[in-house]
Amino acid sequence: MKTHAQLCHHDDQRCIVRVEAFDGSTSLGSALGEAPTATEAEDHAIARLLQRLDQRSAAPVSNKEIVRHSNQDIVRRNDRDVDRIESEAKPVFEPQKPEPIAPIQPSLDQAAEAVVNEAPTDPDDWSEELTAIDLELQRIGWDRASESIYLERAFGHSSRHRLTRFSDLVAYLKRLRHLPASSDARTAAIPLRRSDLVNQCDEILKRLNWQQQQARDFLQSNFQVGSRQQLSDEQLLGFNMLLEEQLIQ
Repeated sequence: MKTHAQLCHHDDQRCIVRVEAFDGSTSLGSALGEAPTATEAEDHAIARLLQRLDQRSAAPVSNKEIVRHSNQDIVRRNDRDVDRIESEAKPVFEPQKPEPIAPIQPSLDQAAEAVVNEAPTDPDDWSEELTAIDLELQRIGWDRASESIYLERAFGHSSRHRLTRFSDLVAYLKRLRHLPASSDARTAAIPLRRSDLVNQCDEILKRLNWQQQQARDFLQSNFQVGSRQQLSDEQLLGFNMLLEEQLIQ
């Protein structure tokens, strides 16, 4: 099993690391870990991930064991699907009373979307944010080369002009405002990417198999809001971590 770790958040009190596991090029899942240091946070994320994969033992787990358990789960699901299809395919010769049409239940995607309702369409004019970024870069003391190093770490490319989501641009600006002058672009904390947080939240909600109202109630009880749109990036990260705890209970 191969793992990929990403530092999502870092400040004086805590580090948050996201670890994703792979079998070859196939993703087996991901988890978040929180601790005072990045190393401890990565260890916590790996432990959570192993729990997510039903690997309860503290002993090292081999690729074959993970794949075998995954394949067994797939076989069991396929067997249940075959039984269901065969059962539904049996002809019924006795007259049946018409049953009332049940109301259509929202799909998991619709339930997640109801909780999500992400921010409205990106604005057309980003000039104000771009100007603010230039000012922050001057304050920190970074030239274009330093900015390119930082962008490559944070977003996987070295040009600010390749940021196609307004939320990523805003996250970049917010993180720059918290960096002290003369920060090292090679080690400075990188911004939270809202798109990554949203995608991870979607994945967890689908795994939980929650109905729309249950997801809404959980969000309301923990953050007193009715939509993820109302959460800051840090709050959305915390929401994901609470959801992950529900997975391993």
